[in-house]
Amino acid sequence: MNKENFIIELQKLNINLTPKQISDLDYYCHFLIEYNQHTNLTAIKEENQVYLKHFYDSLTIVKGLDLSKYHNLIDIGTGAGFPGMVLKIVFPHLNITLLDSNNKKITFLQQLAEKLNLTNINFFHGRAEEFCQKNRETFEIVTARAVSNMNILAELCLPLVKKDYYFIALKGSNKEEIIDAQNAISILGGKIEKNIEFNLPIEDSGRNIVVIKKIKNTPNVYPRRYEKIIKKPLK
Repeated sequence: MNKENFIIELQKLNINLTPKQISDLDYYCHFLIEYNQHTNLTAIKEENQVYLKHFYDSLTIVKGLDLSKYHNLIDIGTGAGFPGMVLKIVFPHLNITLLDSNNKKITFLQQLAEKLNLTNINFFHGRAEEFCQKNRETFEIVTARAVSNMNILAELCLPLVKKDYYFIALKGSNKEEIIDAQNAISILGGKIEKNIEFNLPIEDSGRNIVVIKKIKNTPNVYPRRYEKIIKKPLK
């Protein structure tokens, strides 16, 4: 997907980029590719693939929720900024927090934010369960993109969501793991409001956007220590 096709496909999602947003995303793409030559940020190294598998894929979140109605968002396991940094560029009103356990990726994002003069963006190097100790149920939107299996991901993300707001998981084509995680999501105070299945343009690979509403507060025992979450995921 070249830049021109990217712009056209976004219009089908009712996203009309400003000239500055187009310029910022173009800078992001080339800065990512250049930075990736000396620091491993992503396996995707070609411009067309960045636009499709990182930028466009991140913005498909609008299929699940109208982000113009919300104010703050945290992206768990953001990596090189997907979807969080892309959302910040396209929805600049959002106060966004980017969290990742890899400090090299956080450093990259901090440099990018400085170069693009982005404001109301926060960075945290660490684990979600540690971050949650002081930030429990404080975010309107929590996002995560292909970080882990759904039952594990739910325990890391749902405790951060305010009651009556949303955790949105951007997943691949494995719908079975979403079905298997429904009980874990319920234990954590969530309910799957909708699951949107679609294929990426051009390559036609399957995607699921899982919109989970926080309908009650998460019990204080969650999230557990990461070792326990991995060893014995909620069923």
